[in-house]
Amino acid sequence: MNAVTLSSKFQVVIPQAVRERLGLQPGQQFQVVALEGRVELIPVESVQSLRGFMKGAGANVGREKADRLL
Repeated sequence: MNAVTLSSKFQVVIPQAVRERLGLQPGQQFQVVALEGRVELIPVESVQSLRGFMKGAGANVGREKADRLL
């Protein structure tokens, strides 16, 4: 487990080992969530990474069913 320090500008540096393991890139965006006394960073999926995720679903898939597939 790696410890990080919150700077006076409220910034943290994600340790290199964690960045490499998760494949994080400079400029990548995250959702920030406060949950049960901790902070979680959730990578925002790019449009390109979502391309084709419903391939083969067909045009007649209803909105509710499409949402469940997410």
